[in-house]
Amino acid sequence: MNYTGPKVKISRKLNILLSPKAKKVTQKKPYPPGQHGNIRRKVRLSDFGRQLLEKQRLRLQYNISERQMINYYKKASKYVGNTADLLVQLLETRLDAIVYKAGFAPTIWAARQYISHGHILVNGKKVDIPSYQLKVNDVVTVKEKSRRLEAIQNAIRSSAPPAYLDVSKAEFSAKLLYIPSREEIITQCEIPLIVEYYSR
Repeated sequence: MNYTGPKVKISRKLNILLSPKAKKVTQKKPYPPGQHGNIRRKVRLSDFGRQLLEKQRLRLQYNISERQMINYYKKASKYVGNTADLLVQLLETRLDAIVYKAGFAPTIWAARQYISHGHILVNGKKVDIPSYQLKVNDVVTVKEKSRRLEAIQNAIRSSAPPAYLDVSKAEFSAKLLYIPSREEIITQCEIPLIVEYYSR
C-alpha cells in the first residue's frame, strides 16, 4: 500500500526529505518526532534493521507499495548488470518520477495525482498510470488546459531538472534523453543494503 500519512512526520522519523514542508520543518527540528525525539541517544540497528530502514526510505521516495518494490527487484535481478543500479534506473524512469524530477509537481505524491487525474500526456497521448515505464526519447507534457493550474506553474517555475531530462518550461514538456547512471540519480538511501534485504 502507498503511504498516505503525514509526510513531515515520516520524513523526520526516517531522516529523509519528502516535501518542501518537510525540509523546512526538519531544519528547525533535526530529530525524530514524538515526546522523546529530541533526547540524544544512539540506537544501534542490526544488519536486518539497517536493510529494512533503507528499503523503507527508497519506497517512500518513489511512493510505491511493498508489492511493487518486490516486482521491481525481481525485474532488475533478471537483467544483466548491477542489480542495485538497474533497480534505481527502473524506479527513476517511472512516469510519476519523471513528472516530479522535471518540475511539473512539487512532490512525488502530487505527480501521482496529476497523472491519475489525466493532466499528463506521453508522446501526445493521455497516460493515467503513474507506474508507466518511460523509454529514451519519450516526451512528457502537461495537458494544455492543465498548464493554467497555479500549483503546476509554481512547481515548474522553481524547478531544476537533471541532465538526463530536456525540459522546456515554456512548452511544459520534458524529454528523456537517456537512461541515467546510478551516480546521476539522487536517492537518500543505501541501495546495496536494499538488494541484500531482498536477496536473503
